Amino acid sequence: MLTRRSFLQVVAATAVITGLGTGRGLRRAAAQAAIRQEDLLRFSSKGQLTILHMADTHAQLKPLYYREPSVNLGVGNARGRLPHITGTELLNAFQIREASAEAYMLSCDDYEAMARTYGRVGGLDRMATLIKAIRAERGAERVLLLDGGDALQGSFTALATRGSDMVNALEALGVEATTGHWEFTLGADRVVELFGELDRPGASSLIFLAGNVRDGEFAEPVFNSTHLFERGGIAVAVIGQAFPYTPIANPRWMIPNWSFGIREADVRRSVTEARRQGAQVVVLLSHNGFDVDAKLASRVEGIDVILTAHTHDALPQPMRIGSTLLVASGSHGKFLSRLDVEVENGRVRDVAYGLIPVLADVVNPDPEIAALIAGIREADEVMLGTELARTEGLLYRRGTFAGTLDDLICDALLAERDAEIALSPGFRWGGTLIPGQAVTWEDIYNATAITYPAAYRSTMKGERIKLILEDVADNLFNPDPYYQQGGDMVRVGGMGYTINVDAPIGSRIDNLHLLGSGAPIEAAKEYVVAGWASVNQGTEGPPIWEIVGSYLKERQVLSPQPRKSVKIVRAG
Repeated sequence: MLTRRSFLQVVAATAVITGLGTGRGLRRAAAQAAIRQEDLLRFSSKGQLTILHMADTHAQLKPLYYREPSVNLGVGNARGRLPHITGTELLNAFQIREASAEAYMLSCDDYEAMARTYGRVGGLDRMATLIKAIRAERGAERVLLLDGGDALQGSFTALATRGSDMVNALEALGVEATTGHWEFTLGADRVVELFGELDRPGASSLIFLAGNVRDGEFAEPVFNSTHLFERGGIAVAVIGQAFPYTPIANPRWMIPNWSFGIREADVRRSVTEARRQGAQVVVLLSHNGFDVDAKLASRVEGIDVILTAHTHDALPQPMRIGSTLLVASGSHGKFLSRLDVEVENGRVRDVAYGLIPVLADVVNPDPEIAALIAGIREADEVMLGTELARTEGLLYRRGTFAGTLDDLICDALLAERDAEIALSPGFRWGGTLIPGQAVTWEDIYNATAITYPAAYRSTMKGERIKLILEDVADNLFNPDPYYQQGGDMVRVGGMGYTINVDAPIGSRIDNLHLLGSGAPIEAAKEYVVAGWASVNQGTEGPPIWEIVGSYLKERQVLSPQPRKSVKIVRAG
């Protein structure tokens, strides 16, 4: 496994062969040859136990391209601080060489060239190879594998099987506990069917921990909050925290009788109870998002490690807040975190950490998991691989305000639904396509596969459009992390606006205008608006993947370019 030091040694080796003047095919082959699977696994073991963490895989069974964001704005105390720095600034913060494998995995700089050099990332068969190797090295009795949630959504097969494909894959990997967010969009009955309830098992063998979910009628826990494991002779308490704003960010009608929240006091009680039961290491398996977990760590004592998720951040080193380590393991199966823990006199004495890059062309696929994935996909492989169009530019999703893949979805809504304005949610999940790649049905489902996909068409007054933008902006840019809901800003098509990120609620959005004519959007005037993923029950319209698929078939060739329809203003 690559620790920071060994990764930089590999960086130095590959820098020579990835310079200008080397042929593309030769450059890629040479770069990959310079990094071996054993390099990724090289690690100086420490202590009695190893915690492995993966998160936000979004049902990606196969390797894919995934570009990190070029813009990731922080507000309040998080402004300009990790994880809210990107690109060259991020590389400089960790002294990472440009054009290196680590730069490719952690930044968006020169992404197309880097993608062609280092190839796809992720794939659960590659993840399995790394996990099995670490278990063989340390001994399975010393290793605890945890998943941070958002595993059961984000692909066609996950949608078609209602999450069963990923449950089977996680069980085969040996995941020992998980938590949730998008899992709840399968509906309460399906979640209970798969994971059970408090002290009642579900159909899967996965331990589902979500101590912040309560029954709406009696305010009683729905799921277990904590599970006590023994690894390497050490008692490890894992406390699960589901995404606290699920009923707001996603349809409330799918989970009508459950309430969520951060529930800081309950976390504190769970920590105290875990210590009382003899836990020597306390881990919070969280889907709160990075900034929420950073605040939580500063306020709740006794948590040794927070394995954070939801905001898809990947950091090559943990962040220490007081006595708590905050670990961010990225998304889409791109990384596997390894944390070795040394315990002395009942408390954590020391740790060693590595963020393992899952480079698909470097890691050998595990035959058992590869066969499982092939079986899951067999019936739909031809359909998923069907080419709809080709892209001459980079199609990507991540970014606080925009992505070219989201622009494509907005363009499809405008054209296929005959609308003036398009609204598309700021989802972080979905792969990247590099220039020259075919756009297939799989790519479209990877960006749109949800259980409430209706592409609506309605009329809205200008004041309503502004209110929607203001509401989403406050969910993202409230200076208090406990009021942030993660995600990125709603994407817009056919219109532009100015946003003052640091302004108070209701005063961030200004200068709304139509892009075609430049005419201002008038508060009292009605406009035809198309969108999708409405949280309102009974929303009507064709599924968004049909809208995008039809649009692509009509065009065949795409030439995406980043747009500048949103002007960003910062205080100071």
